Amino acid sequence: MIDFHCHLDLYPNPSEMADEVQRRKVGVLSVTTTPSAWAGTSRLARDRTVIRTALGLHPQLAGERIHELKAFDRYVADTRFIGEVGLDGAPECRSFWSQQTRVFEHILHACSEAGDKVVSVHSRRAATPVLDLLDRFERVRMPILHWFSGSRTELRRAVERDCWFSVGPAMLAGAKGRALVAAMPRERVLLETDGPFAQLRRAALQPWDVAIACQSLSEVWGTDASETGRIISGNESTLLAGCDRRDD
Repeated sequence: MIDFHCHLDLYPNPSEMADEVQRRKVGVLSVTTTPSAWAGTSRLARDRTVIRTALGLHPQLAGERIHELKAFDRYVADTRFIGEVGLDGAPECRSFWSQQTRVFEHILHACSEAGDKVVSVHSRRAATPVLDLLDRFERVRMPILHWFSGSRTELRRAVERDCWFSVGPAMLAGAKGRALVAAMPRERVLLETDGPFAQLRRAALQPWDVAIACQSLSEVWGTDASETGRIISGNESTLLAGCDRRDD
């Protein structure tokens, strides 16, 4: 199984965590929050075959780090994976909304030009504006909405836009999250932890805790563990095969 959204570089001992996920053979998409973190974070994947690094600029940092778009442009050709990027509509982030939109639009344009990127997208309290921007960049073919928490109407729109969804133990611990996941197409659901930020029972989630999410999905879907694992494995293969195909 693959953890499609994990802040590997922000654990207390990133190298030890990287060694452990390699030992356990748990796939990790290691997302970054700033382009300046790219070089150090990507080194965690060196000689560790289960880790892939995503280049990101987190919307909560867009106001103070918009100047790092130049670094983003410098590194974007080095990876197929982009994240964490997106928009955040929480009250504490509204004061720099214009910078958020400029950053996200710039990143989507770069991904559209490349035509081969898998993008992990933050959309807290901002699902509609996120989808509005995604609609403008149709060549961004495989956006993954990380920890989606929008309305049912926004979920239907995301499905129509061919979005994927990464869900984790923390999201599946609540009734709203489980209801949203139940309404998602099973063939577009992936796993994540959002560790170390996301917690379960006051403990930071670790990449191998995607197994907890898989068990919760079995409960939501009414499937046994082997069937749930088969679905998730098939989804992972479909997504990764798709990102290997370049547009003409």
